[in-house]
This record gives sequence, C-alpha cells and structure tokens, in this order.
Amino acid sequence: MYHDKKIWIGKSGEEKIYIYPSMANRHGLIAGATGTGKTITLKVLAESFSDCGVPVFLADAKGDLAGMCKPGVMDENLQGRIEKLALSEEGFGFHAYPTNFWDVYEEGGLPLRTTISEMGPLLLSQIMNLNATQTGIMNILFKIADDEELLLIDTKDLRSMIQYVGDNASNYTLKYGNITKQSLGAISRALVTLEGQGGEFFFGEPALDVHDWISRDCDGKGVIQVLDCQKLMQNPVMYGTFLLWMMSELFETLPEVGDLDKPKMVFFFDEAHMLFDHASKELLVKIEQVVKLIRSKGVGIYFITQSPADIPDGVLGQLGNKIQHALHAYTPSDQKAARAAAQSYRANKEFDTYDVLTSLGTGEALISVLDEEGIPSVVKKSKILPPQSQMGAIEDSEREQQINGSFLYSKYKEAFDRDSAYEFLLRRQIEIDEEREQAAKEAAANKEAEKAA
Repeated sequence: MYHDKKIWIGKSGEEKIYIYPSMANRHGLIAGATGTGKTITLKVLAESFSDCGVPVFLADAKGDLAGMCKPGVMDENLQGRIEKLALSEEGFGFHAYPTNFWDVYEEGGLPLRTTISEMGPLLLSQIMNLNATQTGIMNILFKIADDEELLLIDTKDLRSMIQYVGDNASNYTLKYGNITKQSLGAISRALVTLEGQGGEFFFGEPALDVHDWISRDCDGKGVIQVLDCQKLMQNPVMYGTFLLWMMSELFETLPEVGDLDKPKMVFFFDEAHMLFDHASKELLVKIEQVVKLIRSKGVGIYFITQSPADIPDGVLGQLGNKIQHALHAYTPSDQKAARAAAQSYRANKEFDTYDVLTSLGTGEALISVLDEEGIPSVVKKSKILPPQSQMGAIEDSEREQQINGSFLYSKYKEAFDRDSAYEFLLRRQIEIDEEREQAAKEAAANKEAEKAA
C-alpha cells in the first residue's frame, strides 16, 4: 500500500513498516517456506510501487499473479485482516492495476522475443548447455558474424552461420583460432534441442524494447508487466538464463541516473534459485556485477525464493530490504540454514530472531529495511498487509481481453522476418553454385573445342 509517500509493507504492533522509495533500488529479498505468504507479500509490494508511479515486472511462476488486473473481492479472511490491522482508517480499498501479460510461448500473453545477437554468446551457451570448448567456438561464430556484418536474429540464422563457418573453417582458423567439426556438430545438436524447447518462439522480431516497460497509465500508476512462466519454468536453465538476459538488457540499455527519489523500474524474480543453480562461475560473476551496478541505472531487483541460502553470498550481500517469512527447521541442515538467516539481521532485544523465524504464522514475516540513510533497521516481527487487487488467477477470456486491449498489442503481436544471415548466406551459396556450374560448362565447352581441333 502506498502511504505517506512510502511503500507500506506491514505493521509491527502499532508501528507501520515502510520501504523508502529512495532506497527501493538497493534491491531486496522475499524468502520463506512454501505456503507462508511470499506471493501475497510480492503482490503488496508490486501494487505499492505501481501506486507510487514505478513500473513493475513480475515473473509469474504459478499463474496466480494475473489477478493484478482486477480489483480484490472482500471475503471473511480479508475482512478480519483489515480490521485487525485497522486498515479501513487508512483508506484501504480494492483496486485494479494496469497490467500487460507476456509469454515466451505466445499462449498466455504477448509474445516476448529477443534476437540471437542480443542474447549474446555467453548466455546462449548457457541456455544450450555447452561446455567451455563449445562456448569458445560460439564466441568465434559471433565474432565472424560481427566482422562480416551478418545479422543473427533467429535460430535459422545461427544454423546457417554454423554451416557456413564449418564449410570454410580452414579460411578462419589462423585469424580466429581452431574450429573443429566436432564442436560445430555439438552446437548444431544443442540448437535443435533449443528449438524444441521453444527457441523458435523466443528468438525473432520484433524484439523486446525494455523502454516499452517503463510506462505509466493515465492516472500515473506504473504499468505492471506480468510474464507467464508456468511453461517456461519446466526448463529451469532456460528460465534462469532468461531472467539474467533481462537484467543484462536493462543494465546495458538504460543510462546512468545515480540516486533517484524512486526507482525507474522494479523487477521481481520468483523461484530465484533457478537463476543460480546451473550458472557457470563466469555467469555468477556477471550476475553479481549486474546486481551491484544496476541500481545506478535506477532499477531495483527483488528475489523471491524459499531460503536465503539459495542466493550466493556475493548477491545476497547486495539486498538491502529483506522480508523473511517462516523457515521450517525439521532437519539439521534446515536448522543450520534458519540460524544463518536469523544471524543476517540486526538483532532485536525484544525477541530471539531464530525462535521467531521458525514459528511465524502465514502472513507474518521478519522485516529489515534500509532507513533514509541507507542503514539496515533492527529486525521486526510484522503482519503483512493484504493486497488490493484480486488474489489468484483469472479466466482465459479475461486474460485475452487484457492482451488484446494492451497498447503494445499492435507492436508485438505479429512476428516479421527481415533480411539476415540466413538470407545473405543463402544468396551467397546460390551465387557460388551458379559460378561452379558456369565454370563446369566452360570447362566442358573447352574440352569439346580441344577434341574438335
């Protein structure tokens, strides 16, 4: 809830717990075991940022964030929570939020596409599960394409590039390094797998322009971009790499803005452990670098996961606003993780952080945020506010209506295929074949002339 020009998260007794908008781009964490209320917390924060005029991106892992586009509906549980937190006195009400739906597979939203070139060799190698040698060859393919001004837009462009470089490997080896048929074959096989997993949908044009996500509606609310990830998450590597691509795209595209009164945009990444589980050391370094530096572009990133232990220490140390729901401590390893999480907060003399952390109820959380000076607050046990939009999924007909009514529909709905590496190399091969055919004809004519003489 946006209240008193601050992001109101919950209440600790009678004290309101806020995130200061000027500190929101110092990133954050929403953690807790399944069923403890992480999704509700995410919705409350996303709504508050939207009310603040900050555009929001949500990775919707289970399809239950789609209700952002409809006002909430009162029920007995909500009524009780509103009364317990005395929210009616603060002007709490139900609202719909401006929402765009996206889906890599073009089923639950506008098609979200990028090009092979924009993805880059490092992330593409990650998504294709290439080894170090094959990743090196992928870098060479991109370098040759760049040097010869060949556009790599979709998967058929990359396939043509692999074939072309393979046919002319001897011409490139001295300049770019050894290019083996075996590595090119492995990349080709991985490309076939990628296409089967949705690469044919994901790579193409029109590619996403992240500036289209930094928008507000006519009432000044930040537009919420919801990516339907239910199918995408069936491939954890693709999901994690996709999230990293979006962070990198923002980092490389947006200008430096320094410290702002409020972020230009806030991203929420659900099931954040998938971003790190399969990442190489090189990628982990890149993720940490982006998280450290992207706040200077005015972007806040909030990771949602079950345990803080899912996040590498180099990234976890950058997350200034932390909302920790209950952690179970059923096993020795669970207890160790819970103690580590408890020790990461500034202690509150009023309670033992570990004991409270392992006994929180649904909708309760331990919260520590950055104050106006950027100093982490003492941890406080809090009750999370309820969301103002509808909880849960929406009907397919309602989703379709939202998609068709989006101001971005006409720009992204229809794909197009412009002249790129595939077409250029196809024309080149036709020319080569014609030259060979002409040469063969001339040779045959000369031979007949010699016989006649």
